[in-house]
Amino acid sequence: MAELYAAGREAREPRIVKTAAADTAPLTDAGGPYHARIEEALRYLARKWRQQPELAEAAEAAGMSEFHFQRVFTRWVGVSPKKFLGYLTLDSAKAALERGESVLDAAYDAGLSGPSRLHDLFVTQESVTPGEYKRRGEGLAISWGFAPSPFGECIVLWTERGICGLGFTGESTREASYRDLAQRWPAARYARDDAGARALAARAFAPVNRRRKLGLMLLGSPFQIKVWEALLKVPEGDLVSYDALAAAIGQPGAARAVGAAVGANPVSFLIPCHRAIRKTGVISDYHWGRPRKLAIIGWERAQAERREGRAA
Repeated sequence: MAELYAAGREAREPRIVKTAAADTAPLTDAGGPYHARIEEALRYLARKWRQQPELAEAAEAAGMSEFHFQRVFTRWVGVSPKKFLGYLTLDSAKAALERGESVLDAAYDAGLSGPSRLHDLFVTQESVTPGEYKRRGEGLAISWGFAPSPFGECIVLWTERGICGLGFTGESTREASYRDLAQRWPAARYARDDAGARALAARAFAPVNRRRKLGLMLLGSPFQIKVWEALLKVPEGDLVSYDALAAAIGQPGAARAVGAAVGANPVSFLIPCHRAIRKTGVISDYHWGRPRKLAIIGWERAQAERREGRAA
């Protein structure tokens, strides 16, 4: 029986005069004067959250005054630096687990692939034939490039049918990040296009109120695809345990295999593997670095609160 597969800073910048336009520029705008500073602050807070750094320390890491940093961070991220740190605590993670697993249970009760959707999914995926899977990209043209994101430089791979790879540099070299994603499609033809990557990244990391649908072309086994579909059901700002994911897809006791499938996700952030954590509430390692995972979780919680009208 044929199986169906789915095609899966540098130190501180020069001092910049504050303007109202700069304060409101999108975080993913590579030309925004504060992009690298807020990106650095997110990573700093994610690395140092156990020490609960004071505002002055975070502002220094961003190369800004306390007052200015508080204002710009809150405008761009959605909540104050102090509240952002609160999202990274064990209690907050456990509460997010409860919410996420409750929603996941309801989603599977309704049928994972059914027409009813509890959430307006940001991404859609396209299935490919077993033959296309076996050819591993033969005859396929893949564009790729590097772009800024709120969580450091990212790398994007895409075809005319959708994004087929999304990862980050920083924890590894640009070359290593490219190899990590391109080896999944070894027979494809590759062409670099940084401008196209920047355009896609701006869409991928846009705030909720400015998002447009993005198509994905995923490469994975049927089991992996099932796990990734389950992750798409977990709302932004919530989390889910590997055990709950295993139970939701009808594979109770397969938490280890689910964890491996989560780790093999080729399109990070859009397929939200960062929302999977241990059932104890401990936020474990991440393919692209644990500090980055913490930063994404905190940022998403801020976006969810902004959307729900509860941001501080």
